[in-house]
Amino acid sequence: MKRSLNQRLDSLPFTPEHARLLTGSGIGWALDAMDVGLISFIMAALVAHWGLSPTEVSWLGSIGFVGMALGATLGGLLADKFGRRQIFAATLLVYGLATGASALATSLAMLMALRFLVGLGLGAELPVASTLVSEFSPVRIRGRLVVLLEAFWAVGWIAAACIGTFVVANGENGWRWALAIGLVPAAYALVVRLGLPESVRYLLSRGREAEAEAVVARFEASAATTRARRTEVAEEGAASITAGADDTAVDEVTVAAEEGEPSSIFTASLRRRTIALWTIWFCINLAYYGAFIWIPSLLHAQGFTLVRSFTFTLIMTLAQLPGYAAAAYLIERWGRRPTLTAFLVGSAISAGFFGFATTETALIVAGCCLSFFNLGAWGALYAIGPELYPTSVRGKGTGAAAGFGRIASIVAPLIVPPLVSAGGMNLLFGLFAAAFVIAGCAAFALPEQKMRLLA
Repeated sequence: MKRSLNQRLDSLPFTPEHARLLTGSGIGWALDAMDVGLISFIMAALVAHWGLSPTEVSWLGSIGFVGMALGATLGGLLADKFGRRQIFAATLLVYGLATGASALATSLAMLMALRFLVGLGLGAELPVASTLVSEFSPVRIRGRLVVLLEAFWAVGWIAAACIGTFVVANGENGWRWALAIGLVPAAYALVVRLGLPESVRYLLSRGREAEAEAVVARFEASAATTRARRTEVAEEGAASITAGADDTAVDEVTVAAEEGEPSSIFTASLRRRTIALWTIWFCINLAYYGAFIWIPSLLHAQGFTLVRSFTFTLIMTLAQLPGYAAAAYLIERWGRRPTLTAFLVGSAISAGFFGFATTETALIVAGCCLSFFNLGAWGALYAIGPELYPTSVRGKGTGAAAGFGRIASIVAPLIVPPLVSAGGMNLLFGLFAAAFVIAGCAAFALPEQKMRLLA
């Protein structure tokens, strides 16, 4: 039963049901990004309006990531126990309500407490959404669909940049109105709960065969609406699955699954990939959040007005979308590992370029390059994570890696002020470039999972 249902899913073409799942999960993902992105603009605004010191705003930036670290670990564990869809909806509700409440904060301490709750919901949602999409995606395009899901992050961050430029910068209480917009995810949680399917692999792991059969039948019925291409794509899919099964026969995870479902991500067959994945997550979080959470404030500190700083950041953010598009294309052409490594190397070069930029043009070009390569790397990383683990520990594996990475995102905002004081932008972005290089080296320790079936 289990093998038959999973093979039926893997042999489908891309259907309207897949599009609905991707869009539904992606909107939640974009709302997450909007919330995370907003804090970078709010930090700069509160320096101007509340007179906060660099140390105070660095703690404001970090406290949300403390919540995200706990949320990412707990979210993965809860998703394996209670289901992907249930936890996805619950996390949207938690962070949406907490973000809305943040708009009413009257002190830094109150705002930090609410940002912690926001982070708790955000951290739990991200690995759950990528796991859900990965488990429904046909093997031929699984990596591409997960990268496309991650591309919604750019949409959300662009929305945050627009809100920062046109709302946060528009008066002393602009940041409150920006946070009030964060109530939107709370309403969207109901849409997620009622509209998205539960993972077939999760249902089968819980012995709920009838529900799993109904979900697969729903996707197969959706495939009938693309009947003109169905036969051709299904035949290609069957051939791809056969080839994938041949490759997967020698994969450590599949062997482990045949010997019995692992209960730990540190078993002999999974330990190496877990350590490598954690290393990449840590390094990419350190560089990404250290840079992008602080860029509006760093530009403002260099003498640019709030509006001009936010406008520059918005332009840089727009480069995220083509970065995701390139990663989505290359991940099925080059494979997961080469794509991730290439974008990490590009991120390292761009970070170094940004650290030495002295003119407006150089800052914008370097920032756009950093956005392009860094977010392309994020897309590839989210595609790789769920493929590294069997169903029994998939949520745990992706959630634990994200949770470990959040340690770096907690540290990143805190180290920026002292590093800038000690060595300026050169030292700060030199450190970020080194982090990207380490992540690129760790990527070589990951197995190539292109065209391999999920265990």
